Amino acid sequence: MPLFAPLRMPFRRRLQTGAVLFWLAAIVVTLLLFLYLCTIKHLWPVIITYLLWVLMLDQAPERGGRRVEWWRNWKGWQYFAQFFPMTLVKEGELDPSKNYIFGYHPHGVLSLGAFCTFGTEGLHFSKRFPGIKPRLLTLQSNFQLPFYRDYLMAHGLASVSKGSCEHILRSGAGNSIAIVIGGAQESLASEPGTLDLTLKKRLGFIKLALVNGASLVPTLAFGENDLYDVYGGKSSSRMYQIQQLVKRQLGFTLPVFNGRGIFNYEYGFMPRRKPVYIVIGKPIHVEKVEGSPTAEQLQELQKKYIDEVLAIWDRYKDQYAPARKQELQIIE
Repeated sequence: MPLFAPLRMPFRRRLQTGAVLFWLAAIVVTLLLFLYLCTIKHLWPVIITYLLWVLMLDQAPERGGRRVEWWRNWKGWQYFAQFFPMTLVKEGELDPSKNYIFGYHPHGVLSLGAFCTFGTEGLHFSKRFPGIKPRLLTLQSNFQLPFYRDYLMAHGLASVSKGSCEHILRSGAGNSIAIVIGGAQESLASEPGTLDLTLKKRLGFIKLALVNGASLVPTLAFGENDLYDVYGGKSSSRMYQIQQLVKRQLGFTLPVFNGRGIFNYEYGFMPRRKPVYIVIGKPIHVEKVEGSPTAEQLQELQKKYIDEVLAIWDRYKDQYAPARKQELQIIE
């Protein structure tokens, strides 16, 4: 029998739960709202115009999105961070005259730390790194969903396509991107107490850095994988094979996961209240190359990046991951 939350709870904790639920439910709420509006005949011309604009005209997801600063600064996002709680750990200063590529690890189930850090001001990113304007990048397919796409862009999210990345990095000083490097593949290995990274074959962001002269900033989130239990992550399981098939066909997949409920502690889609420490490392400065980078240049910069990720792990693992089951591993 599941363990239920007590009826009497500090109001602040209710606000924290509500803020996390608000984000998780956004995709369902926006789609249901769109479907409801479609039942109102008088709105059909407006809806058709909106859909044509989304599908044929609006290039905002490829141009850095449409950040709404007051929404990113909403008090609710601080409650979001306090739910776990999340803590931003700053290792070095970032020069606002430069552009940066933040590589976020690990993906976890829903990349909640990446959203809180780069998609909101819940951790006061802009105060900690003045002059740096990050855009968290996600799959282009997310921007095909009516209303939800506009909600994502209000947070400063944009497409992870090559064109989108280059547009942002070339849009002036301080404009930067944040990429969850491991992607859907890494999410399947999001077992609590572990940190298995998909990184060896990820060279796209390395090439972006070299071509655009953007500094790389490794970002490691201790505790991201502890927020949910994941099932069927072993490559020999049938569930894993099905997930790989979905990934090949649709370009993304989700692990089978379990967290906690709104009113119980054992079953549901809500994350567990586990601390998450997001360490933003020191920048790795990159010299811009003319033309296409050579294989040697890519491998050299990738090695520097991986070495720094491992160094961050070694510096903080005993402090932020004392109950770990194993050391950080780069599995792919």
